[in-house]
Amino acid sequence: MTIEVGSRLPDATFTVMAADGPKPMTTAEVFSGKKVALFAVPGAYTPTCHKAHLPGFVQRAGELAAKGIDTIACTSVNDIFVLTHWAKDCEADGKVLMLADGGAEFVKKVGLDIDLASRGFGVRSKRYAMLVEDGVVKVLNVEDAPPQHDKSSAETLCSMIDRSLG
Repeated sequence: MTIEVGSRLPDATFTVMAADGPKPMTTAEVFSGKKVALFAVPGAYTPTCHKAHLPGFVQRAGELAAKGIDTIACTSVNDIFVLTHWAKDCEADGKVLMLADGGAEFVKKVGLDIDLASRGFGVRSKRYAMLVEDGVVKVLNVEDAPPQHDKSSAETLCSMIDRSLG
């Protein structure tokens, strides 16, 4: 079952990069008591993700903060080492919290996984963006196909925040 607006995010554990190396971080630690702009990509360094999706959130980090967003987070079914280097390469380090979902635990629990094994990628995340307030989904924009990013762009999410947070 796919998560919907009004649903609470499920308990899951991501991996993040800390000063002393990889560490687990639960959904409660990421989302409790915060307004979070979460977006997901099928894979770090893939064309749309690298050239448009992540850079859009980096460019709009100040605007999102001004709209009351506490954290901008990106999740992908990649390991935290790949996501950490990708964040550095895209100047997202310190602006976007990278949440590695290497085993696809979170994406499967929210029902937004996609099997791309026929293309050599295995199980990945659909491309989406959501606004989460204290663990509850307020906005959810899921793309119809991985190369698209209009619904899940930072620009689209920014335009929807004022209406959803009131």
